[in-house]
Amino acid sequence: MSYDSLRRQARTLEFLLDSKLTSYSRIASIVTKEGNDVESHGSTERWQDLEAEIEDLLEKLKEINDGMENLLNDANNHASQSLQHTIQRHHEVLRDYTRDFSRTKKNVQSALDRANLLSNVRNDLDAYHRSSAAESLLAERGRIDNSHRMTDEILNQAYETRDEFSRQRSALASINVRMSNVLQTLPGVDSLISMIKSRRRRDTIILGCIIGGCLVFILNYMTN
Repeated sequence: MSYDSLRRQARTLEFLLDSKLTSYSRIASIVTKEGNDVESHGSTERWQDLEAEIEDLLEKLKEINDGMENLLNDANNHASQSLQHTIQRHHEVLRDYTRDFSRTKKNVQSALDRANLLSNVRNDLDAYHRSSAAESLLAERGRIDNSHRMTDEILNQAYETRDEFSRQRSALASINVRMSNVLQTLPGVDSLISMIKSRRRRDTIILGCIIGGCLVFILNYMTN
């Protein structure tokens, strides 16, 4: 293949690469600017196809540049300075395109990694909030169950106290009935108890008078 034919192919590939890289950069700006992955714009397949096309064009342009250089380095050809400069210029263009493509691809990958990281963080936060809400509901249910348990215990204690009062009331009523039966059986017991109380009061008065008289006698004796 002649040098001119290779050069025309190189220019065609450079034109295609420029167009593809422009489209690639446009998608990259969307991804890096908005922080969204490519799927959010419906461009996943287009993005992957574009990357594959650019990589293929870069490889073809490198092969053509190497072919032109090999032709000029042939011993039978004496390349002029202008041709050597042209080959050098094509290599520089290839390096620029390769560098731009690598930089854009790296920026996009970083943006995708950040988007995936944020998505994972959001998912983790959502899961944490759901877990916290469930734990809060369980804790609240546990507190309600404890309150119900305490209420039941208090009610049981109240019922037991009420039953105990009922038993004591029944016992007192039984004692009153027995006392009434005793008094009815022994009618003189009440009067006997009254007589004992009266005699005790009388003895107490007499003893008090004797003690008082003795005290007066002693005081009078001590005074004289």
